[in-house]
Amino acid sequence: MLETVRGPRQLMIGEGVAQNIPRVVAELGTRVLVVTDKILLRQPGVAGIVAAVREKVESVEVFSDATPDVPLTDVALAVSAAAHVNADVILAVGGGTVIDLGKIVGVIRRHGGTPRDFYGESKVPGPTIPLVAVPTTSGTGSELTPVSVLTDPDRVLKVGVSSVHIVPDFAIVDPELTYSCPPTVTAHSGIDAFCHAVESYTARPRPHGPRDPVEQVFLGRNPVTDHYALRAAERIARSLRRAVKDGGDTDARADMSYGSMLAGLAFSHAGNAAPHALQYPIGAATHTPHGLGVGLLLPYALDAARDAIADRLATLAEACGLDVTGASDDEAADTFLTWLDGLLADIGIPPTLADIGVARADLPRFAQMAGSVTRLIQNHPGPADTAGLTRILEAAWTGERTSERPAWR
Repeated sequence: MLETVRGPRQLMIGEGVAQNIPRVVAELGTRVLVVTDKILLRQPGVAGIVAAVREKVESVEVFSDATPDVPLTDVALAVSAAAHVNADVILAVGGGTVIDLGKIVGVIRRHGGTPRDFYGESKVPGPTIPLVAVPTTSGTGSELTPVSVLTDPDRVLKVGVSSVHIVPDFAIVDPELTYSCPPTVTAHSGIDAFCHAVESYTARPRPHGPRDPVEQVFLGRNPVTDHYALRAAERIARSLRRAVKDGGDTDARADMSYGSMLAGLAFSHAGNAAPHALQYPIGAATHTPHGLGVGLLLPYALDAARDAIADRLATLAEACGLDVTGASDDEAADTFLTWLDGLLADIGIPPTLADIGVARADLPRFAQMAGSVTRLIQNHPGPADTAGLTRILEAAWTGERTSERPAWR
């Protein structure tokens, strides 16, 4: 066996752990760039964190202009802000966009160049300046992962910088910071986390050579990631509906923070698969949220691969609390997919690609584009050529399953 596990130098999770942020930041540096967004900065919890950090360090520069999907213009502005304060540590407080921005700023701050110099896997030549990541949503897992996803205006697809060197040094996950997260954001980020868990658990296992853990970032599933993924699925399954319905349900918020964290640990090694790769061109074309897209696509991708993963879908059914006693793997897989359909409907995820404005004529082109995202597509356990990916998209457009079994929509 040859495996690896990646994560921050220290992970703190639980109600109230945000009070440790000023001390952790001050122990890493004295000149701080805070990355966040304007809405968050107006919230008392985040404003209090920034004020407390100011009291502990020499100087603080706040970049609060982060916008969704990390456009390269944001990167340039944030790098300038870091230079203005001569930052030696970055504090990123926000969702995945904010933390991904903090990651790439740290790369350029230490190594120079532009984001384009680091696109792909393992192109970052060494450690970056220290990064403390504090999520305010329960979804992306970016506070734990070796990936920063960016939007390049010269490319149709989102692009990724993937490297073990951009895993944040400290991840401070405080569910209290998610209490004000709106229902729609809770739904989209939460189903994204569930996709991370399920895609990791069903990812294609791949043989490794001794150099692969250094040269590659996503390596396919292993027993350790299976453990993280199943525990993540369990917590998210029992609490996502509740968190969307009542943002003040503190038990549900804690479950979502914990589940998102576990899912992040799972996909940091195993990687995501077809739903994420397919969402890249679809999200770019429709300007729809990432979590909405991957959630919509997940059941269709799973169904297309069910012959290879029926046993794993059956295990997921058990982890999600479904009664599959005495059921065959195939029957339990159907039970899981039916339950998943209900979950998506309950949290407001549209059932088809047609519902979000995708033109049917574009499906083959989107499939071809997604097929170029090798780091993700190589994890899909079913047919992953253009024809196979087009079949997934056709099913997602019509709302019909790719198999001959009765439709569950």
